[in-house]
Amino acid sequence: MSLAHSKLELKLRGIPVSEGVSIGHVVVLNRHRIIPAKTNFQTLNQAAEEARFQAALDDTRQQILEVQKRLHDEIGAKQSLIFDAHLLVLEDPVVLEEVKRKIRKEKASSEYALYTASEKYAEALSAVEDSYLSERAADIRDVIQRVLENLTGQSKQVGLSDLTEPCIVVANDLAPSDTAMLDPEKVLGFITAAGSKTSHTAILARSLKIPAVLGLGKNIDELKSGQSILLDGFNGFVVISPSDQMLFEYGQLVKRQNSIETSLDKIRTEEAKTLDGHSIVLSANIERATDVQAVLKSGASGVGLFRTEFLFINRKDLPDEEEQFQAYKKVSESLTPEPVIIRTLDLGGDKLLSHVNVAAEMNPFLGWRAIRLCLQEKELFRTQLRAILRASAFGDLKIMYPMVSGIDELDEANKLLEECQKELKDKGQKFSEAIEIGVMIETPSAAMISDKLAKRVQFFSIGTNDLIQYSLAVDRLNEKISHLYEPTHPGILRLIKTTVDAGKTNGIWTGVCGEMASDLSMVPLLIGLGVGELSVTPSMVPRVKMLIRSINMSKAKELANLAIDIDSPKEIHRRAEELSMEAVPNFFKAKRI
Repeated sequence: MSLAHSKLELKLRGIPVSEGVSIGHVVVLNRHRIIPAKTNFQTLNQAAEEARFQAALDDTRQQILEVQKRLHDEIGAKQSLIFDAHLLVLEDPVVLEEVKRKIRKEKASSEYALYTASEKYAEALSAVEDSYLSERAADIRDVIQRVLENLTGQSKQVGLSDLTEPCIVVANDLAPSDTAMLDPEKVLGFITAAGSKTSHTAILARSLKIPAVLGLGKNIDELKSGQSILLDGFNGFVVISPSDQMLFEYGQLVKRQNSIETSLDKIRTEEAKTLDGHSIVLSANIERATDVQAVLKSGASGVGLFRTEFLFINRKDLPDEEEQFQAYKKVSESLTPEPVIIRTLDLGGDKLLSHVNVAAEMNPFLGWRAIRLCLQEKELFRTQLRAILRASAFGDLKIMYPMVSGIDELDEANKLLEECQKELKDKGQKFSEAIEIGVMIETPSAAMISDKLAKRVQFFSIGTNDLIQYSLAVDRLNEKISHLYEPTHPGILRLIKTTVDAGKTNGIWTGVCGEMASDLSMVPLLIGLGVGELSVTPSMVPRVKMLIRSINMSKAKELANLAIDIDSPKEIHRRAEELSMEAVPNFFKAKRI
């Protein structure tokens, strides 16, 4: 990372991972890392040593679950899923067997056995050139340090729990579990020597809305406790002893950000309508029933994607029909008369379900997940369908099936739905008999047969994240090929247009609930292609709404028509970004000094 001097300032540059500007004094954390010496356990009782090790694992599991629950309650289920990987480390059979072998055969202490067994795998991951995989070594070490702290009785969170006033935290590294426990009232921002944009620490920083710059490397040594610094999470700068001029420039940046927020507040209740009068339905994505307040505050028109997985993961039992019914009913009643689209279980791939026997798969993203899992675990699926149907009596609920790749899957799902409707009717339980059914278009096959699917459903919702990665065969988290993950690839745009056109021909609407809908550069392109609904995170609703209200549909259509004929994804992206920048220039300029 670069280092620049001026007469009064010292400017460091790292990796910007969480937006925002903070000014404050530094507190340097020197977290002690436990590296056990080679020792043998003192007692001849091998069983007692193994029991001590198991007790430490149990304590660690409980601590991680508590961190996960706090994160779930404060910032959402999606972010709390990060700690599923931590829980899996505690159950890794290869590491656990190696630890037990060292205890039994070498009479090594639990501390030394665990450290040496786990470090071997952490070092192997660190050596991988793929930065996403190498970052997972930090997760392993974080969990192992927790277990070692429980084994040795040493306390966690050296320094973090001692913060008494707002400051900017500096550390060589912050483990995800450290970041999750940061208090935004005390921590104005944080800076580390290690880390990248794909690290779990970076993801959590963005979720907590704490400005952060990572990856300063050796330049981190320039930062000392008590120094006055400025942290620029937009551009990745850390300025020691900032001059008056520097403070003024960043003050203007903060003013621009605040001005934008004030403008957004004024349009929260306004319609998402283009300058030339075309209305777009702007909905919100949610993960739990308690997200309703964020939806109401955002000014969204209901919920375009209610992810239901949060009810099923990280628990010892499956939610019964009544528990699910109450959750769906709460959302529906709170938002009525606005619609709520509930996506049926999208488990598998990157989401784990401990109570269903899911065998290890070579490629879980192409395996037993979503609608495929539900159609085989029929009782699980029926329970959810009955709960949704019952809740439909209390508002405008719609059902959406994920990961549909063919007609047979859709027909089978609808058959099960009809059986559930008959079952409820026979019991005299109320439900909406006019409930609408939709499918997510996430696979190339679904897009290519969208004309057939459209005859059997009332709406489409395009999941652009999966559609892009499945169509282009690109893992966007793999740095070696992430440059090939291009939402503006002509093939992707044609699949979207094919889906939209099939919907219009059959009288149904098409929405987008993937990340493209939240990308301000992509919004004009999507609505120009004919997308009639966008569903985004609640925090993005005001920005997307202002952009829609600042463009002409005629220009959006002109852009879309050009994009279909252009060969270069980068050229398409450039033109799309130009149109967005022309409409809302402050959104793009406000991040720069």
